[in-house]
Amino acid sequence: MQQTDLSLYNNSPFHPGGTAVKRLLWYYLNSLFLKSSLLPLSGFKIFLLRLFGASIGKNVTIKPGVNIKYPWHLTIGNQTWIGENVWIDCLVPVSIGNNVCISQGAVLLTGSHNYKKTTFNLITAGVVIEDGVWIGAGAMVNLGVVAASHAVLTSGSVATKNLEAYSVYQGNPAVKIRSRIID
Repeated sequence: MQQTDLSLYNNSPFHPGGTAVKRLLWYYLNSLFLKSSLLPLSGFKIFLLRLFGASIGKNVTIKPGVNIKYPWHLTIGNQTWIGENVWIDCLVPVSIGNNVCISQGAVLLTGSHNYKKTTFNLITAGVVIEDGVWIGAGAMVNLGVVAASHAVLTSGSVATKNLEAYSVYQGNPAVKIRSRIID
């Protein structure tokens, strides 16, 4: 039986973008102004994200405690809310549409590891959250998932596959439980 050997781990195929200095500077600014509760207002956070290459629309709300890995891979549309303690792990592109609500404690993952390899290689794939989607509190969207227009991922659920438009998903792994009808 083969065993995992992390001494053989090689992350060289992955290139996060930005210089080492830019990544280090972002690490500290992210910790000071986004991940902390020192600055509860969104304006300065959005300024910093844009400064580091994020594309952010109008009237975006970013609550305290948000952790964003590499903002140069992030796109957020208009009228979108990012709740407290959300983690956006954008190792590769993450696209969040207009009028999206990502509730507190939700996680958007773009990286994982190939557990079938002894070297435990990093694998990445982007995440797309289309217009009108609601990601519930404590929910997790895994790498490569597309949440289609106005889909709902309920609190604590885990999306491992694409979410259909105007559908409500629940569970781990999340399954469609009903259609979303908006009055």
